[in-house]
Amino acid sequence: MKSDKILSLLGLAAKSGNIVSGEFMVEKLVKAKKAFLVIVATDTSDNSKKSYTDMCTFYHTPIYFYGTKETLGHFIGKEMRASVAITDKGFAGSIEKLLKDSTTKTEVVK
Repeated sequence: MKSDKILSLLGLAAKSGNIVSGEFMVEKLVKAKKAFLVIVATDTSDNSKKSYTDMCTFYHTPIYFYGTKETLGHFIGKEMRASVAITDKGFAGSIEKLLKDSTTKTEVVK
């Protein structure tokens, strides 16, 4: 199942120190242009989704809506997380390719 690969790659990226999570840190990295990919949990509020989408669109950072707060947090070894930013270009590229190929409903903004 592709979703398992996506979450597994998120876990590997977290273990290697290539992920930040939480609204403040994700926003900080996107604005510093150090985030190569942002993933926002599908159960995040509509207001937060719009805020992330607007920010990522402005800074030309790919954004996807995937998983739940609980699954994102679990796979990166934290409590529930609404958003994560991948700071390694290789991990971001691999995860984005799987997200694009995923059959689940995924929204993307470039």
